[in-house]
Amino acid sequence: MLTQEFDRFLAVIEAPGLRTVALHWQAVCRHNAIPAWRDLDPVAIKLQLPIIWSWKYDRTTDSFTGRLGGETINTIFGRSLRGQPMAEFFRGDAYDRVFARHKRVVVKPALYHGTGRVFHHEGRSGQGERIILPLANDGRNGDGIFGATVYEHITPLDALRVKDSLTGETEAFFPLSTAWR
Repeated sequence: MLTQEFDRFLAVIEAPGLRTVALHWQAVCRHNAIPAWRDLDPVAIKLQLPIIWSWKYDRTTDSFTGRLGGETINTIFGRSLRGQPMAEFFRGDAYDRVFARHKRVVVKPALYHGTGRVFHHEGRSGQGERIILPLANDGRNGDGIFGATVYEHITPLDALRVKDSLTGETEAFFPLSTAWR
């Protein structure tokens, strides 16, 4: 059963691949619990695996460690996030922004949708769309995030033409009610 929060979240997702990932996450929610990493089925989202990424969250140390980066994600970053502490993977103010966003999704919990310059912190000229979903081994207390990002590179000339649309990532959070926990 879809909740109002999930319905609102799904309604803003434009990319078909991201909708598939979001619907899979929702499908593996059991008894209104947040799904665990083990609940996700790679076969169900096999076409989206290149754009998928995930981080583990440790509440004790208040830190994230890379779990998985799909082929497209690893290519964009030029390295794998797997096993990497987030504090080392991202630097400076990029880390502060990414950490705050990811922590809000995992701790509140909330669903996240972003559009615009999704890899601006990596010096990319392009635009895209991203979703971030919480994970919880016990169904209640977030211990990870599961995300997917679509990205289209834009040449410098094209960037000049559409510069107003490349001012940053527009973010929206959809808090999950206590009915999910």
